[in-house]
Parts: sequence; structure tokens; C-alpha cells
Amino acid sequence: MPDDEPLVRWDWIADHLGYLGGLALDHAVMSLLPVLIGLLLALPLGLVCARFPRLYQPLAVVFNTLYALPALAVFMLLVPYTGLGELATVMIPLTFYALALLLPTVVEGIRSTPEAVRQAAVALGYGPWRRLTAVELHSAVPYLVAGLRVAAVSSISMAAVGALIGRGGLGYLFINGFQRTFTTPILAGIVLIVALALLVDLVLVLARRMLAPWAVREQGAAK
Repeated sequence: MPDDEPLVRWDWIADHLGYLGGLALDHAVMSLLPVLIGLLLALPLGLVCARFPRLYQPLAVVFNTLYALPALAVFMLLVPYTGLGELATVMIPLTFYALALLLPTVVEGIRSTPEAVRQAAVALGYGPWRRLTAVELHSAVPYLVAGLRVAAVSSISMAAVGALIGRGGLGYLFINGFQRTFTTPILAGIVLIVALALLVDLVLVLARRMLAPWAVREQGAAK
């Protein structure tokens, strides 16, 4: 880059708004869909672990081990089976990473329901399924949202690595800028990833306020 070249080429950004928007949308789908799938898997697994505590530690060890694996290495291992540049190559590891983060929050959330509340629900005639959905999962909402916030932000960050195997959403901007020694795409990618993470986090915070207003009041009272 010449010495007189500006750090950010705003004209390049203006000329590529559609391209940047498409990458951002692809990145959002690629990173957030695994979190949703991870949540759908974590809910029944967490329920089983809460009911049968002996299963929790072995499962936690397995998923923590998977979470410790480097994302790029896992992507490369999957390429021969799922294909280079395929969405599944990135989404499969991200799903397991999300599951590793969400399983403990589901278990702790279900366990957080006071026994007196469970007994009161039984006294009111709540069956096991209604008690689970109306009482235990309802009480677990703050824990679930906290886990989702961490899982979503982590997934948005890690998804960019997928560009190295041909599917990385906003991660393409880092490769593009590095190959051309051009900082504008790199900075644009960083800003868009941070903006996406902040937007998703804000949506989850608002969802928590709507679904668990009592938790917000308790948090405010504690302060």
C-alpha cells in the first residue's frame, strides 16, 4: 500500500455495499443456525442429565474435549467427507461447540428451580410435562439466555475461520484484504462481525427482559 493511501477507502465500501450485505447475511446464517441446532440438542440432553446426574459429567467431558479442538483443524478433517466450501463443513463443528456451551446452562437452569416451587406445581395438579414447560424451563430462561449469548458470540467469531476452507462469510474479507495488502476489507470485516455480535447479543438481552422480567428485577435489586 502506498504511503499516501488512506487507511479506509470509503469509496470501496460504498461500491460494495451489496457484496458486504450478502457476506453478512451468509455469516449470520452460518454462525447462528448451529447455535439454534445446539440449543435444540442441549434441551433434551440437559433434561436427561438433570434427571440422571451420573450422565452429566461424562457428557460434559466429551463436549468440553470437542470444544477444545481447534476449529480450523476440525474443518480440515471434515472436508473429505462433507466437501470443500460446503456449509455443513463449517456448521457441524460450530453446532458441537454451541452444544458444549449450552449443555451446562440447561442443566444448571433446570436445577435452579427451587424444590418448593416444584412441589407447589405438583400440588396444583401439574403433570410432569406441564411442570417442565411451565415451571422448570420458565425458571431456566435466564440461564439459557446467558448461555445463548456466549454461544452466539463465539460462533459468530469462529465462523470467519471457515473462509480458509471456502465457506466463511465475512471471513472472506480478511483473506481478500491480506492477499491484496488492502486494509479496507479487513477493517470492514472486523466492524461487521463486531456489529453482528452486538446486534445478536442485544436481541437476546431484550428476549430475556420479555421472557424473564422477574430476573431483571432481581438483578436490579441485588445492585
